[in-house]
Amino acid sequence: MIFGKSASKPQNRIDCLIGAGTDILGNITFSGGLRIDGNVRGDIVAVDGKPSTVVLSEKARVEGEIRVSHVVVNGTVVGPIIGAEYLELQPKAVVTGDVSYRTIEIHLGAVLQGRLLHEDDARSEKVVQFKSAAAE
Repeated sequence: MIFGKSASKPQNRIDCLIGAGTDILGNITFSGGLRIDGNVRGDIVAVDGKPSTVVLSEKARVEGEIRVSHVVVNGTVVGPIIGAEYLELQPKAVVTGDVSYRTIEIHLGAVLQGRLLHEDDARSEKVVQFKSAAAE
């Protein structure tokens, strides 16, 4: 099932591959397409304003935050996922953490242990910031 507004198209090409058997300790910043078949302990963040897609295969494991416009998960994620446009949880996905999305697709068999947080442009524009009393 797909919930939310229609999203822009994800990247059709993969610019970088983290292969099976590869372990990365540290944050990754990228633009374009990134496929992960190995293990990452750190945050995966796309360059602001650039279209980006991250694909996690069923062999992949990420421990950290994922903040990308298009996210496709078929592996394991321990940490929050922020899919600015589109998030897809495929049948072997196991996510432990909150997920934020505009459009989400969840396949039969995917496991999510966390909250689903729908991001809506109209709602975020209505948020009013309050000054704290300590700041005065």
